[in-house]
Formats: sequence, structure tokens, C-alpha cells
Amino acid sequence: MTFKAFISGCASTALTPAETELFGRERPCGLILFARNVQSPGQVQALVADFKAAVGSDEVLILIDQEGGRVQRLRPPHWRAMPPARVFGDLYASDPEAAKRAAFAGARLIAAELTDLGINVNCTPCIDVPQDGAHDIIGDRAFSTDPEVVSALGRAVMDGTLAGGVLPVIKHVPGHGRALADSHKSLPRIDASKEELEQVDFKPFRALHDAPLAMTAHVLLPVCDECHPATLSPAIMGKVIRDQMGLTGLIMSDDIGMEALEGSYADRTRAVIAGGCDVVLHCSGKFAEMTDVAGAAPLLEGKPAERFEAARAALHDPEPFDEAEALALVTEAAGTRVASLGPDPTVQA
Repeated sequence: MTFKAFISGCASTALTPAETELFGRERPCGLILFARNVQSPGQVQALVADFKAAVGSDEVLILIDQEGGRVQRLRPPHWRAMPPARVFGDLYASDPEAAKRAAFAGARLIAAELTDLGINVNCTPCIDVPQDGAHDIIGDRAFSTDPEVVSALGRAVMDGTLAGGVLPVIKHVPGHGRALADSHKSLPRIDASKEELEQVDFKPFRALHDAPLAMTAHVLLPVCDECHPATLSPAIMGKVIRDQMGLTGLIMSDDIGMEALEGSYADRTRAVIAGGCDVVLHCSGKFAEMTDVAGAAPLLEGKPAERFEAARAALHDPEPFDEAEALALVTEAAGTRVASLGPDPTVQA
């Protein structure tokens, strides 16, 4: 079956008749879930099954943001509260090997919860490298301010996610850590030199260049492209992300509903594809927007289709693991911060 090159949200805990008809007609290659879409395990399983039935295929991506800390759509009482990435970075300072084991274990625990629901993609790890004075939209979602630490722990989370039968998404390429603004609200401009970017921001993405999936950052990097945000920039998507960083996987945009981007949803969709992204991500679940995105999205074919199939091929049955041991590793690393969630900074409910 041929899909279209977009991943959609939906409005609530069950598909409406209009959504079912739209997904059947337009065949998005994936569905992303938010807190508004999750109520109980059985309900999520039914929603996933209904989306697959609407599209007419099991070969779709079902995504969620379950990073831990502030950004986790699945929360108690049905699912565990997991610690933010920075917990593992703090541990790395004193015991790098223990930190990597704990980060792997945390990712493996999350993956076990996701596979039970039929979710096969987790939008993690966040491998941005925050800098002093940057906006706190990243904050403790990042492992560390040291790109070497970010690379090591990002690899551990990527491996733990894959071991659990779930695809990871490295984000937000080419780096959101220096941004002085939240791209949900406006377009951040990053005035760093090529040397600074290559030595810090780009380093974790080069280290994890073999990730099956990646998500862009809506940021302006004038040193690379004075006019276009990274998501819409052929220069950045091609020369920087594909050629210099060497990313080989499927690249999706960050949510095109963010205010960092301008224009109609159809125009944004076409600009994302023209810029070099393989797939457009649209999250709001607002039906008129969904319809515009679907109408403008091209068929998923050629190189993007090959990358989609390669990502799907990386999925496998979960590897055996000791759940109690994994939980003990995470609890020891996080202490009381396991239950410290706070508000989700990424806007979508």
C-alpha cells in the first residue's frame, strides 16, 4: 500500500466518522497521540486499531512523546511517571557506566508500556545541547550541556528503545539547545558560528546518525541559511543534516502547527517537503487543518519511501529483560524525582 507523506493527530479518544473517512481516503503514514487521546490502556489499544483499520494497513507508525519528566503523554495511574533526561546526565558526572545502564533501562521500561498499547514510535531521545541563557523549553529534557554526555546517553536511550521493539526519534535536528525562544510561539534565531555549531550542537546528531527516525527543529541558523528555518531549508536539510551529519533515516518535521512557521497549512506542508523533509508532522487534531495537510502532502515514494521501509524494518519483537532490575536502576538514578512531573512545556494536550 502507498501512504502519503504526513503523520496526523486526531481530536479525541476515539476517531470521529469524519476522521475515519479522511484517513481512509488520504492514507497518512502515521498517527501521533497526545494526552487528549489517552484515557486508559484498552481505549488506546482500540484507537490504534481503529486508525489502522481506517488506513487499511498495519504497516503504519504510531507515535507518542514519552520522554519522561515534563514531557510524557501517558501518566499515572495507568502508566509510570519517569524521570527527565537530566537525571541521567547528573549521574553520568560521577558514574558514566551506571548512567548509561539506567538510561537504557528507563527507555526499555517505557518501550514495554508502549508496545502493550500498539505504539511503535517514541519521540525520544531529545539530544539538544542547551546553553546558558537559552529558553527553558528544552531545559531538563536534555541530558547535559556537554555534547559528549548527550551523545553517550542518547545512544543508550536509542538502544533501549529499539530493544523494546519501538523506534526512537532523535530530535531536534540540527539542534534547539541555543534557542532563545520557544518555537511553539515564535521562530528562534540562533546566531552561532559554524565552529560552535559543529563542536557542540551538531555533535550528538553526528554520533547518532544511524537513527531510524529524526525530527527537525524550527530554528533559523543564519550561518547556514539566512532565510529559511531548518525545517524548510534545502541547504540545511541537504548539506548539513544529510551530508555533514550523515543522517540516513527518515526525517520528519516538528509539528507544522507551531507559530515558528508561517502560511496556510497547505503551504507549510509543501514547503516542508520542498525543504527536504521526508514526512510532514501535524499534531493539533483540528479537522480543517488535517484536511489541508492531507490534500497538500505528496505520496510517500522514492527515497522517502525507502527510508520509511528501512525504519519499519528496524522494528522487531521486544528483547527479554528483567523489569524489576530495570526499575531499580532507574529509581536509584532518579530518587524522589521519579514523581516530579510539572507542566508539559510542549503545548499539545
